[in-house]
Amino acid sequence: MKDGWGTLRAWLQASRLPSQSYLALPLLLGQFVAVHLRGGALDVGTLVAVQLFGVLDQLFIVYANDWADQETDRRNQTATLFSGGSRVLVEGRLPPRALGLGAVVCAFLLLALSVGLAVLRGAPLLVPLAVAALGLLWAYSYPPFRLSYRGGGELLQMVGVAGVLPLYGYVAQGGDPGRFPWALVALLLPTHLACSIATALPDEPSDRESGKLTLPARVGVERAARVIVLLNGLTVALAPWGLGVLGLSVGLEWLVPAGASLVVLLVRPSPPGSRRVQVRVAAAITATLATVALPLLALVRT
Repeated sequence: MKDGWGTLRAWLQASRLPSQSYLALPLLLGQFVAVHLRGGALDVGTLVAVQLFGVLDQLFIVYANDWADQETDRRNQTATLFSGGSRVLVEGRLPPRALGLGAVVCAFLLLALSVGLAVLRGAPLLVPLAVAALGLLWAYSYPPFRLSYRGGGELLQMVGVAGVLPLYGYVAQGGDPGRFPWALVALLLPTHLACSIATALPDEPSDRESGKLTLPARVGVERAARVIVLLNGLTVALAPWGLGVLGLSVGLEWLVPAGASLVVLLVRPSPPGSRRVQVRVAAAITATLATVALPLLALVRT
């Protein structure tokens, strides 16, 4: 497809909706942490607005990243459900200008929503946090930084998902920034770094060929997998401290992220293009999502 704006099916493919969970859970966690610490009830209108922020942010990320990575994605012969972009540009299902415009529209709406929410909730910090969310993707994929090609792209993902998003949800729900539980962020950082490394495992051949300096492209798939396991192990070790600041404790349910991390270690060899690498990535994602979901569920029950 060279002209037009594409079909609904193509836009759904470009949107990669399953990845919404990466953003939705940290935003929810931040909101419930705010309610837990300040007392009172959850503001449902704010909850909806914050989760809409997450939807727009995720769409901006996938659209803008697809546009920036067109050449690398064309070389990618080992793409999976978790990696390699949406493929809409590679397959000619959408024209680049349409996807680029979609990213710009999502960014504008995200900022407009954040300004409105900041005014309504008396929380001006939401605006710079929204700018930070957009800026992290820009630094990841676009000049002059383009850190995904220079090394450090995984760190940007970690900071955005494990830091900016929980803080955004927390502030929106009336949380005092001075009381934000940074120990919880310290708990989330290693596993989100692990997840960002894991989603690059299947793309190692094309990333290496394109000079995209992800950790798997620099050290190889098996060494990167061991780093993933170590990072998730660090998160489990930090769990008593990170949860303790909220009055929560570690229970048997934490065997879920620990067990999923063990799967990452045991499923080998898992070369790019194999089914095993998809199992390995799915296990790493499970470990990270469980790490966010467990304290969230505990807070919902309190």
